[in-house]
Amino acid sequence: MANFTKSHVPRFSAEVYQNPYLPEGGREVHAIVTVTATGGGTTGGRPVSAGGDGGPDAGVVIMVDCSGSMDYPPAKMRGAREATAAALDTVRDGVGFAVVAGTHRATEAYPGGGRLAVAGATTRAEAGEALRKLSAGGGTAIGTWLRLTERLLSSVGAGIRHAILLTDGRNEHESPQELRAALDACCGSFTCDARGVGTDWEVKEVTAIASALLGTADIVADPSGLTADFTRMTEKAMGKEVADVALRLWTPLGAETVFVKQVAPTVEDLTGRRTESGPRSGDYPTGSWGNESRDYHLCLRVPAAAVGQEMLAGRVSLIISAPDGPASATPPQPLPQGLVRAVWTDDAAVSTSINPQVAHYTGQAELAQVIQQGLDARKSGDTDGATAKLGRAVQLAVASGNGATAKLLAKVVDVVDAATGTVRLKAKVAEADEMTLETRSTKTIRVKK
Repeated sequence: MANFTKSHVPRFSAEVYQNPYLPEGGREVHAIVTVTATGGGTTGGRPVSAGGDGGPDAGVVIMVDCSGSMDYPPAKMRGAREATAAALDTVRDGVGFAVVAGTHRATEAYPGGGRLAVAGATTRAEAGEALRKLSAGGGTAIGTWLRLTERLLSSVGAGIRHAILLTDGRNEHESPQELRAALDACCGSFTCDARGVGTDWEVKEVTAIASALLGTADIVADPSGLTADFTRMTEKAMGKEVADVALRLWTPLGAETVFVKQVAPTVEDLTGRRTESGPRSGDYPTGSWGNESRDYHLCLRVPAAAVGQEMLAGRVSLIISAPDGPASATPPQPLPQGLVRAVWTDDAAVSTSINPQVAHYTGQAELAQVIQQGLDARKSGDTDGATAKLGRAVQLAVASGNGATAKLLAKVVDVVDAATGTVRLKAKVAEADEMTLETRSTKTIRVKK
C-alpha cells in the first residue's frame, strides 16, 4: 500500500451573535454561535494511512436491510446492492469497511471474522461478489445491526467512524426499549446516516436513529435514487477530518443553561446530551467535522441585576477528544472561544430588540415543531389542529425564505394565503410526500448575515 501523508486538522472559529442587553431584572440571554471548520484539506478527501498497529484509522460500515419485504418490489433489494457497491467505490484506499446484512439478526456479509477490510481494488471486488449473494428473507431487528456495527468499528481508534443504515420497514422484531438500549450503547462510538426506502418504514424510528448517532435521516421513495444518495453520503463521510468534537459551555456561579440546540443545517436539541466536564462546565457532542459551518442556539439564565451592571453569561469553546495513539501524535490544537454577555439597561428600545440571527433560528425551530405537531394531528384525525399547525408552518417557511420546506408543505396543504398561514388540508396526499415532509422537517436555512 502506498504511503500517505495526512492533511492538517481543520481550523475552527467561533462567532457569537446576540443582543446582550436586558431590562432591569431580566434573566434570559439568547445567543447564536456559528462554528466554522476550514483548511482541513478535505477537498477530494484526504488519504488515510494504516494506523500505528497496522489497522485502518478510519472506518465505514454499511447496514443493508435484507428482510423479506426488501423483495417487494425486487427493485429495493437490487437498488440496495447497487447503492452499497457504489458507496464502497467512494471509500478511499486504506479506510476500513464492512457490510452488515440486517434481518431479525445481524450478519457480517463482508469481510467476516469480526473485522474490517482495508479498502483497495481487491477488497472492493470481493465485497462486490458478497453483495451479489445478498438475498431478502427474515424480519427486522435494527438494534442487532447497530450493536454488530459498533463491535466492528471499535477497532478504529480516534479516527472517523461512520455508518450508513438502510431499512424499508418497521423494527418489528425487537421492542422499542431494545432499540433504545442499542442506541444508548452506540452513542459516541460512531456517527450514522439513516435512510428509509419506499414508504413502509416508520419515520420516527429512522429519524431517532440518526438523531441519537449525530447523523442525517432522509427518505428515498424510489429505489432508483439509492445509488446517488449512498454515494453522496459516503463522499461526505470521506470529507470528515476530525472526530468527536464537543461544544463546551461554561457558565458562572448562579447562572444555568436552559437549552443548547444545533439550529443549522438541521434542528437538533443537544440539551439532554450534556456531560459534565468541570466546575460549572459541560460538553455537548457534535460528532465529526470536515470543511463546514454549523449554528447553535444557546439560552442561558443569569441572576437578575440592576441597571448598569454587566457580566459574562457564558463561555463557549470547542474540544477535540485526545486521540488514542503514540506519544508522537499531533496534540489537540487550541480551539477558539466565544463569549456570551449580559448587560442591564433601562433603555427599553435596546433591551427589547431581538438579534436577527436569534429571531431567524427561533422561527426555524418553531417551524420544525409545528410541522411535526401538524402531521401528528392529521394522522389522529384532528383536522382543525392539523390545519392550524400546518398553516403556521407555511407562514413561517415563507417568511423565513425556506423555499424547500414551503414546497413540501404545498404537497400536503392547499395554500390560500401564505402570509397569514391560511391553508386547507388536501383531501388526498401521497404517502411519500407526507413522509418526506416529516423526515425533512428539521432542515433549516442559514440566516443571511
